[in-house]
Amino acid sequence: MNKKTRNWIVAGAATVILVGAGGYAYMDDYLGNRVEITEAIPASSSAANASTNEGNAEQATVGAEQLNGEWNIAEESKVYFSVTTSRETVNFENAAVGGSWTIQLDQPENMKAEGTLEMSEVNSGNAQRDGHIQSADYFNVAQFPQAAFTAASFEGLPEAWEEGAVYDFRMAGTLSVKGIDKEATFDGQALYQNNQVRLSGTTTVTFADFGMQNPHSVVLETENDIAVRLELVLEK
Repeated sequence: MNKKTRNWIVAGAATVILVGAGGYAYMDDYLGNRVEITEAIPASSSAANASTNEGNAEQATVGAEQLNGEWNIAEESKVYFSVTTSRETVNFENAAVGGSWTIQLDQPENMKAEGTLEMSEVNSGNAQRDGHIQSADYFNVAQFPQAAFTAASFEGLPEAWEEGAVYDFRMAGTLSVKGIDKEATFDGQALYQNNQVRLSGTTTVTFADFGMQNPHSVVLETENDIAVRLELVLEK
């Protein structure tokens, strides 16, 4: 092998390595998680109030007369949905949340809630990926610009709360995406503090529930489940 041929081989090998590394970096940026979930109820609050019947002697009692009424979803609220791939869990964030809650702790059958989500504001930290999931193959945002949830029942919330205490509850209702309704139950936690009601709730749906196929490729597999997470702040 002459020197000129050997130099061409070395140069070719270097090119393959550089292109391969660049391709991997591109795939990592496109496929990887770029969003960290911000919780409406800090983990420290949940841990400190694992039992709402202990350690609350110095906390103020908040009665139904103070909590009952109309509450609006505040600007700092967010909704997340997450999919698990063969690489990792990827989170999508949406801060374009609106809606209202009617709290009636002494008459839980009269409680109701509704919220809407502007689907064009879904953000995964990668514009190309966001454009893909907003396309007709997935959320079809051009035809269905909003998703919605309407609550039908609440269970587990006491009539009187301790300020700063965390309470477990369940909320059942209808989740509407792409014009398709799906019954869903959220397992949640609620906290009242500083004139705000903070709520966190999770449920699981599937791509198939809303007429979508879970994404997959030669380098990636995605589970059919979609984890939906509400991180809401309510204000009067």
